[in-house]
Amino acid sequence: MPAFTPVTVTALIDDLTDRIAELRGRSVVAVDGADAADPLGFARTISDRVRTRGRACEVVSLHDFVRPASLRLEYGRDEMSYRTAWFDYAAVNREVLRALREQGRWLPALWDERTDRSARARAVSADAETVVIIAGPMLIGRGLDFDLSVELRLSEGALRRGTDPADSFTVEAILRHRGEQDIQPDILVAWDHRDRPAVRGGSRLRP
Repeated sequence: MPAFTPVTVTALIDDLTDRIAELRGRSVVAVDGADAADPLGFARTISDRVRTRGRACEVVSLHDFVRPASLRLEYGRDEMSYRTAWFDYAAVNREVLRALREQGRWLPALWDERTDRSARARAVSADAETVVIIAGPMLIGRGLDFDLSVELRLSEGALRRGTDPADSFTVEAILRHRGEQDIQPDILVAWDHRDRPAVRGGSRLRP
C-alpha cells in the first residue's frame, strides 16, 4: 500500500484545483469527510479557487439531502440510523449527478435539516463545463459515480475528539462504514492536523 506523503495545505489545494480544472465536461467531485473534518468548508475553498480559473464550480452539502426526521429518526439517534437512513444518497444521485450530466441542471438542496421541511430549492442550469462538489460524510462506497473523489480522513482519536458528545453515535457509524465498505478515494488525505496534511493517491505532490 502506498505511503502517505506530507504536503503543505497550499500544495494540496493547488493540486486539487489543477485536477478539477483538467476534468472535461459537466463533472461531479466528492469531498468525503465527517462533520468534524469540515468537508464543506474545504469544498468551498476548492470551489473558490476553481472559479478563479474561469470555470463554474458550485458546492452541495450532503446535509441538504437528509431524509425527513420521521424516517431518519424512526429508530432514534444511533449508529445504524446515521449510516443507513440519515442521508438520501439516492436523491443525490438522481438530483445532482444524473441531472447534471443528463439534463444540464442540478438541485442545490432537497430538505432543510433544521426546519424539517422541503428546501423548496429550484434546479440550477449548468453550462457545458460546470463542476459540482458534493461535501459530507460517507459519500464514498455508496455507488455514486464521481469524476474525482477526495476523503478527508480523521483517525479514530481525532474523530472522537472533534465530535460533539451528543453526536457520538455518528462516530461509530463512520468508523463502521469505513471498515465495511470498499473505501478507495482517488485522493486520501490524512487530516488530523489540518496545517500538516499528508496524502495518498496524490502522486504529483511532493513534500
